[in-house]
Amino acid sequence: MKQKALVAEFIGTFGFVFISVGAIAADQMLSGRLGPLALVLASGIALAAMMSATAAISGGHLNPAITFGLFLARKIDRGTAISYVISQCLGALVAMMILQLTMPTVSLAAVWFGTPKLGVNISLIQGLAAEFVLTFFLMFVFYGTMLDQRGPKLGGLFVGLVSAVSLLVAGPISGGAFNPARHFGPALISGTMDNFWIYWIGPAAGAALAALVYNLILERQ
Repeated sequence: MKQKALVAEFIGTFGFVFISVGAIAADQMLSGRLGPLALVLASGIALAAMMSATAAISGGHLNPAITFGLFLARKIDRGTAISYVISQCLGALVAMMILQLTMPTVSLAAVWFGTPKLGVNISLIQGLAAEFVLTFFLMFVFYGTMLDQRGPKLGGLFVGLVSAVSLLVAGPISGGAFNPARHFGPALISGTMDNFWIYWIGPAAGAALAALVYNLILERQ
């Protein structure tokens, strides 16, 4: 079962990153005719679909920050958490490699291969805060709708929705990653590793706090 879970995390993260970054490059090819709202919807719908498809196999994490939060909440063990994170990062990296075979390199390069970046005149603290707060919401919704037995069971639909609306807020601030793997794959391929720590520490801390709050205070013991 563990091997199946790792494959699910790899494929799910692959699909999410491939569609999210592919939509950004496609928008560049069309001179911006898709528009920001279409990119937000592409990312949110892709996440919802991939989480729903993998939920029964691996829990549908697809995000090292969520995996870290669930490890702290004692929902998974250390070995599983580490192997999940590796699978997620590999999925993101391979997605970017395949995208280079699918999309024109010039279009990918024009958008920094979809790498989340700080906006103009945005400080490191502002970027870190955006990633922290909005990943907190993402983890909170994940826990409440995919783990808590009292919550509605609609797969990753609500997680995808909160990811989409969060991207509307954080897009101009931090690029709206909320997911270390979503930053890792594009950043490694593009060589744009500036401020990479923001996209690991911010989401990890936000997810950890949300998971602990839900686990210790809100979850039925």
